[in-house]
Amino acid sequence: MASRLRYLVLHCTATPEGREVTGDDIRRMHLSPVSQGGRGWKQVGYTDIIHLDGTVERLVDNNEDANVDPWEITNGAKGYNSVSRHITYAGGCDRSMQPKDTRTPAQHKAMEAYVKDFHRRFSGVRIIGHNEVAAKACPSFNVQEWLRSIGINQ
Repeated sequence: MASRLRYLVLHCTATPEGREVTGDDIRRMHLSPVSQGGRGWKQVGYTDIIHLDGTVERLVDNNEDANVDPWEITNGAKGYNSVSRHITYAGGCDRSMQPKDTRTPAQHKAMEAYVKDFHRRFSGVRIIGHNEVAAKACPSFNVQEWLRSIGINQ
């Protein structure tokens, strides 16, 4: 049974600045058994990834409506998955693996376009950072400040 979409949660891959992350990398990290270095999840954590060049890659299909159907659920934030869509950008850490907003100009542009389009279609859905619902640095920037800077006040 579908749940009403309540959140768009922004994430980072928590990888070093400048290192590309592919959809296959995400699938391997999230779906491989723990014994093989993965998380052993049944589904990846994100619907979409924004690559270094600004390309948006769909990782999990969804029907782009205001509901989260069971087959659309991703494992982005424990306790929020059935009511959220999760997107990520490649990066989020400096070379010593400390949290850092590493979005390239192309990622900034792509994320802004993605979020503005999402907000236009689902204005009642709250846009948040993973760090607003979990004790994490992810996505390594203040989402609420960034939203205001691009003209989204929620």
